Amino acid sequence: NSKNLSLLCETNFDGCISVIENDSPQVVIVDSIQTMYLDELTSAAGSVSQVREVTLRIMQYAKKTQTAFFIVGHVTKDGSIAGPRVLEHMVDCVLYFEGDRQHSYRILRAVKNRFGSTNEIGVFEMGDEGLIEIPNPSLMLLSGRPENAQGSCITCAIEGSRAILSEIQALTSPTGFGVPRRMATGIDYNRMTMLLAVLEKRVGISMQNQDAYINVVGGLKIDEPAADLAVILAVSSSAKGFVIPKDTCAFGEVGLTGEIRAVSYAQKRIMEAKSLGFTNVIIPYQNAQKLGGIEGINIISVKTVGEALSNFAN
Repeated sequence: NSKNLSLLCETNFDGCISVIENDSPQVVIVDSIQTMYLDELTSAAGSVSQVREVTLRIMQYAKKTQTAFFIVGHVTKDGSIAGPRVLEHMVDCVLYFEGDRQHSYRILRAVKNRFGSTNEIGVFEMGDEGLIEIPNPSLMLLSGRPENAQGSCITCAIEGSRAILSEIQALTSPTGFGVPRRMATGIDYNRMTMLLAVLEKRVGISMQNQDAYINVVGGLKIDEPAADLAVILAVSSSAKGFVIPKDTCAFGEVGLTGEIRAVSYAQKRIMEAKSLGFTNVIIPYQNAQKLGGIEGINIISVKTVGEALSNFAN
């Protein structure tokens, strides 16, 4: 019933543009670009030529009239935009709206921005009233965390320019098969197997007869190596039966020789942990040397995986 909103059910672009020229809106949303077509082209809607030409017409009209266009596009099974790659080059900004069926959280991520940085994300939750902004994703992801639970460790990941605390959970159990099972949700499977090999070779925790399951709580996907140390600690906690204190956070990249390597944005990660009440943070030695001390939080610097584990278990 809004006078400021008009809906048009039309896929012929010439018909759409005539209505747009008559109404002169400030913002136009095209949903979706793969359904639009031009009469002068013989190819079907959604083809490479149709998508390219319709997008070109939109770009020309937008520049001529200073009208903002939001173009909604289909994606392929691997998550990339369907159709010609030239579509991404013609527009000013490309945004991906990511999520899955198992969780209500959605992430709006920029992969191209001609007028600003792409190092930003927006986190939303799909509720009964639609999308709701999550101003503090870390607090949301850590809610409901059990106390004194084995196999749980908090890490801080960087999503865009935002530091987000997330919980890494690990479960190990004696295998009933000849080859132990390995399952990973939210982290790269190959990296998980590498970390398990480091744990066995460099620390001496046998995983040959243990099934291992690793999960990032909340449906987040962590694709940076800074979560390596938290994965190692969570698996060790489950395998050896010790508890990582709930006020402890850990991040750092683990190398094949068992060393803990420095990561970027260390201070931003520490300040995010401090803001949510964490009093201990385990970080790489190189990062600690550059940072010095930070008031209100105890920084534990470690050089190797064994040194990190010595803080919790004999």
